[in-house]
Amino acid sequence: MLKFAICDDEPAMVKELSCHLSRYMTEKNRPSYQISTFAGGRSLLESASSFDLIFLDIQMEQPDGMETARILRRQNRHSLLVFITVLKECVFDAFEVQAYDYLIKPLDQARFQKTMDRALSLLEQRTAKNIVIQSRTACEIIPMAQIVYCEVQGRKLYLHQKNGQITDFYEKLENFERRLDRRFFKCHRSYLVNLDYVRGCSAGQVMLPQGEAIPVSRLREPDLMQALLRHMKERNR
Repeated sequence: MLKFAICDDEPAMVKELSCHLSRYMTEKNRPSYQISTFAGGRSLLESASSFDLIFLDIQMEQPDGMETARILRRQNRHSLLVFITVLKECVFDAFEVQAYDYLIKPLDQARFQKTMDRALSLLEQRTAKNIVIQSRTACEIIPMAQIVYCEVQGRKLYLHQKNGQITDFYEKLENFERRLDRRFFKCHRSYLVNLDYVRGCSAGQVMLPQGEAIPVSRLREPDLMQALLRHMKERNR
C-alpha cells in the first residue's frame, strides 16, 4: 500500500490536494493507498508513520516546509518530497533537501498528473520484487505485488494476478512458498494468498477484491488473523 502525506496550513489546499490525489489513484486503478493530512511541519515530524510521498507547503509557521524537509532528511526519512508553494524563487533551495518536484499554487492539473506519473513509476521501482516462473517453453517475470493468490490443482500451480491474468506452471506449493516474502500466507493446503488483497474472512472464506473468495481451513483462521494484524503493523511503520 502506498502512503501519502499532505502537509499544508491551508485547509482548502489540503482538500484540493486530497481530491487531486484520490482522483488520480482511482483513474490509475490503484485502490491500495492511504492519505494522511497535517496542518503543520511539527505534527508531520511527530508522526511515527513513514510515507512514500509527501506534499509539503513551504510557507508555514516554524518549522516551515523547508526546515521540515531538512529535519526529515536528518532523520534519514527517504520519502519523495514534492513542495507546494507560491514562491517560485525557492526552487533552488529545494535541491538542498533532494526534493523530487516543485509545484506552484494554484495547482495545474496536467502538471500534477505528470509529477504523479513519474513519482508512481519511481515508487514502483523501489518496491518491486519479482519472481521468475520457468516453464518448459518460456520464462516469465512476475512482480510479487501483482499476485493476488496462488492455488494448486493436481501437479500445477496457478497464479491469479491483479490484472486478471492466470499463469500456470509445474512446481510444488511448498517449494514455491519458500520463494515468496512475508506478505503471502498459506490459508489452505491448496492456497496461498497475498495479504495485501485480503478484505475479510467469513464462513471459511477469504474475501478478495472484486467479490472473489478462496477457502481458509478452520485450523488456519486464527493464524490468518494474526498474520493480517502483523502485516498491517509492518505496513504502517
